[in-house]
Amino acid sequence: MTFDDCRFRRLSFVALLGGVAMLGGCTDTSRMNVDVFRAETAPVFYQYQPVDQTPPVARRTQLYASSFHQTYGLPVSNPLHTAYYGEVRDDDRTLPAIPYRKIDPRYLRQEVSYRTAEPVGTIVVDTREHFLYLVQADGRAMRYGVGLGREGYAWTGRGVVQWKQKWPRWTPPDDMVGRQPELRQYAAANGGMNPGLANPLGARAMYIFKDGQDTLYRIHGTPDWRSIGKATSSGCVRMLNQDVIDLYERVPAKTRVVVM
Repeated sequence: MTFDDCRFRRLSFVALLGGVAMLGGCTDTSRMNVDVFRAETAPVFYQYQPVDQTPPVARRTQLYASSFHQTYGLPVSNPLHTAYYGEVRDDDRTLPAIPYRKIDPRYLRQEVSYRTAEPVGTIVVDTREHFLYLVQADGRAMRYGVGLGREGYAWTGRGVVQWKQKWPRWTPPDDMVGRQPELRQYAAANGGMNPGLANPLGARAMYIFKDGQDTLYRIHGTPDWRSIGKATSSGCVRMLNQDVIDLYERVPAKTRVVVM
């Protein structure tokens, strides 16, 4: 082998090494990084969230009657809710639709299993759970969510619905006016507050008497749907306006009332 052949081979080998070095300088070694690979190959709509270790909460999703929902109430997605709580034209007034999806579904109107010694047709108010039951036959009841009196203003006992009123006039008791002087304009001496959508008694009122005396407590509607399931009132039993209309049509005067 001549000197020129050796020199040519040496130069070729050096060139090859240089090419490898250049190739190494252009290689994107970040592809070997797992985080980069994951970021570039994951779907664009995916956003990583830490794993929630909280056990999942069981959801009821069946749409139709079953022994399960008869015991525990209608499922969250029951289509009856749209019909129950949609806009209602009542006499010359229009009640707006209630955003029932913002209300705990336990407090939406539903037929449930209910065992009680009270006779059919009795109204039972469970102040601990914030439910009103209308007792029906065969161990059933219509159940409604209610708002109740805050501590110190609640009433419990037995009475009757002495009379009922559509679109009632609201007259605050004298002791309430004493606590809240701004209500004086609605006192009995001034004729009370006119019926209407803003009236605290809502679309219907049922007046509870005991031993022939007015207890001053009412079962009534309310425009404040956020108060259902809470203890915020001055003692009366508040219902969603659409629910109190439903109850009003189901019960006659002299209906028994048990508040416990």
